Amino acid sequence: MTDTPSLADLTRESFRIGCLGFGGPAGQIALMHRIFVDEKRWVEEEPFQHALNYCTLLPGPEAQQLATYLGWRWHGVVGGVIAGGLFVIPGALVIFGLAWLYAAFGQTPALEAVFFGIKAAVIAIIFEAVFKISKRALKTRASYLLAAAAFIALFLFNVPFPLIILSAALIGVLMPNDAKVAETQTTSTPLRASKSLAAALIWGAAWLAPLLASLVLLGPDHVLTRVGALFSQLAVVTFGGAYAMLAYLQQVAVSDQQWLSQAQMLDGFGLAETTPGPLVLVNQFVGFLAGWQAPGGGLLLAAATAAMASWCTFAPSFVWIFAGAPYAERLRQNVKARAALAAITAAVLGIILKLAVTFSFAVLFREAVQIDLPWGHALRLPVLPSLDFAALLIAAGSALALVRFKMNVLWVVLGAALAGYAATQLAVNFS
Repeated sequence: MTDTPSLADLTRESFRIGCLGFGGPAGQIALMHRIFVDEKRWVEEEPFQHALNYCTLLPGPEAQQLATYLGWRWHGVVGGVIAGGLFVIPGALVIFGLAWLYAAFGQTPALEAVFFGIKAAVIAIIFEAVFKISKRALKTRASYLLAAAAFIALFLFNVPFPLIILSAALIGVLMPNDAKVAETQTTSTPLRASKSLAAALIWGAAWLAPLLASLVLLGPDHVLTRVGALFSQLAVVTFGGAYAMLAYLQQVAVSDQQWLSQAQMLDGFGLAETTPGPLVLVNQFVGFLAGWQAPGGGLLLAAATAAMASWCTFAPSFVWIFAGAPYAERLRQNVKARAALAAITAAVLGIILKLAVTFSFAVLFREAVQIDLPWGHALRLPVLPSLDFAALLIAAGSALALVRFKMNVLWVVLGAALAGYAATQLAVNFS
C-alpha cells in the first residue's frame, strides 16, 4: 500500500531532490526512486517505471518530466508545478551565480586552470554516456547502422539535428518488427480530449508568451528573441536527454550563432555537472553568455536571456505532462510508437558520439586544421603532434574512475579540476 503525500510533504521532498540531484538524469532518477518509492512509499515500483517509460518518449529533460508527472499524479496540476519547478529552481539559482562569476572573472589563470581539468573530465563523462546508451539501444544490426548513419550525417555532412531525428522516427515506424507489447492493466476512466486540449493550450500559451513578447517589443533579430526561439525549438526536437541536446546546442549556439566559443560551451557543461539539478541547466549558462557577450550586453541583458533560456527549456515539460499523461499508458502499448522511439534512441547514440569526438578534439589537441569538403561543409581535424598529454591523462583518469571504480560524477569532476590546476602550475614552474 502507498500513501498520498500532503502538498507540504511533496514540496519539502521536491526541494530536497532539487538540492541533492547531482549526477545527471540517471542519478536524479535514482534519487527520486529512493525517496518516493523506497523511503516514503508514495508510489509503487510499477507506476514509477510506467511514468519513467512515458517520459523517455518525450523531448526535453526526462528527469524533470518524471518529477512533474509524479507530482501531477498525486496533486494534479498544482503538484506537478511544485515537483517539476522545485526540481529545477535550486540548481538554476546556483548556475546563474556561477555564470555571472564566470563571465566576470572567467579569464583569470586560476579559473582557466580549473576548467582545463573539468573539460578533460567532460570527455570521459560523455564517452561513458555513449557506452551506457549503446548497451540499451543497440540490439540489432539495423540499430548499429542507424547510429553510424547519424554520426556520419552530422560529422561529415552537418545535417540539421531535427532532420536526423525525424528520419530515424520514420525509419522506425516503416521497418518491419515483431515487437510484442506486454499486457498491462489499463484504467477504466474515460479519456477527455477536451481537458487535454485545454491543458495544452493554456500551458503552451504560458510557454510561448515571453518569446512572443520579445518578438513584438524587440524584433526577430534581438538576441533575447533568438535565444527564446532556439530553446523553444530545442524543447520540441531534442529526444534522448541532455547529451543529445548538447550536440544540437553546440551546432547552433557555437557554430551558427557564435554566442560563445566551444571552450566556453565545455566550461558550461562542466559547471552543470558539478551543480545540482538537470544537466540541461547548461542552457541557462549559454543564454547568460549570449546576453553578456552581445553588443550592448551586460548583466541585465544576460539575466533576461538566461531566464528566457531556462523558461523555454523547462516550461514545455508542463505541456507534455499535463496534456499527455492521461494517454501515457495507451501510447506505451502502441507498437509503432515503441519502434519509433527505439530508432530515435539509436540515432541519438550517433549524435552523442559526434559530440564526444568534437569536444575531444577541442580539449586534447592545441591545434586544428580546417578541411573544406566538396559538398560545402568545413571539417576541423586535430593536428596530431599538438596532443596535450596532461589533458589526455586527466581524461583517462576520469574515465577509469567512472567506469572501473563507479565513482560519483561530482567527485570525478572536482578531482579533475584539482588535477587541471596542479598540471597548469607544474607547467608554469617548469617553463
